[in-house]
Amino acid sequence: MIDFKGLLAIVMAAVLVNNYVLSQFLGICPFLGVSKKLDQAAGMSVAVIFVMLLATAVTYPIQYYVLGEDLKYLQTIVFILVIAALVQLVEIVLKKYIPALHASLGVYLPLITTNCAVLGVCISNVDNYMEAPTFGPGFVQAMFNSLGSGLGFLLAMVLFSGVRSRVDKCKCPECFKGMPITLISAAIVSVSFMGFAGVVENLLGG
Repeated sequence: MIDFKGLLAIVMAAVLVNNYVLSQFLGICPFLGVSKKLDQAAGMSVAVIFVMLLATAVTYPIQYYVLGEDLKYLQTIVFILVIAALVQLVEIVLKKYIPALHASLGVYLPLITTNCAVLGVCISNVDNYMEAPTFGPGFVQAMFNSLGSGLGFLLAMVLFSGVRSRVDKCKCPECFKGMPITLISAAIVSVSFMGFAGVVENLLGG
């Protein structure tokens, strides 16, 4: 029987409490580089969600059936190769069907390959959800965690894009212009997410 309440808790925790960008500080490069414009931030986030889901769908079975405990030392290398192949697939699709978005993302699209948030999600799924007695339940939980992590990345990108648009219109001391004020804004947004600690458990009665 599918535990929908548990799966909802996994998604909400990944979006709000364990947000990979704002709580665990993974994937900072695209977070800072592509969040200047809302359309670019949303486009990058959708690409990351797609890659996270596909990467989990491929790496989880590889770890479960191929690597296991004996070859776990190859995990990082294998996962990076899988993510790199999936990013190439996404880049080819965007270049063919959405060339404007492909051009606007520029160098940040190939950087998804080295986006530690994607790799972190894959490794986290293996570490946290491969404890299930059989392949199926753990795989489903891992996929929902990847979906929540991707949605959390989207939320962080869209929120910070709005913050940066407001900050750019404000006057600030010369010494804070550019990257300093951007990092300060990112820190404030990150601190605000600390308020979600415990919210998921209370909402779901856990």
